[in-house]
Amino acid sequence: MPTYSYKCDSCQHDFEMFQSITAKPVKKCPECSENKVRRLIGTGAGIIFKGSGFYETDYRSDSYKKAAEKDTKAPEKKGSDKSDKSDKKASAGSDKKDTSSDTTPKADTKK
Repeated sequence: MPTYSYKCDSCQHDFEMFQSITAKPVKKCPECSENKVRRLIGTGAGIIFKGSGFYETDYRSDSYKKAAEKDTKAPEKKGSDKSDKSDKKASAGSDKKDTSSDTTPKADTKK
């Protein structure tokens, strides 16, 4: 539901009303009780659709999309922390004895 701006032509009182789109405009001023209120034409606000199927990111500006595209295409740094950790795990696992060759061979499951 939108918020409409009103102005009284009698006392110059400005006020806003939160009304349904189908509601009739207010006629009576809450300050002076005169029937000289008119609805002002405003700039409006951005429409936000709620519910499944509508996403805020659907209507992003072109500049935002270009910046996001650059971020996703950025190359990874060499020697990052992730590769260091995986190398440490691999070397730690090599210290353990491989027991899979000591057991009897498994049956071939391919048909």
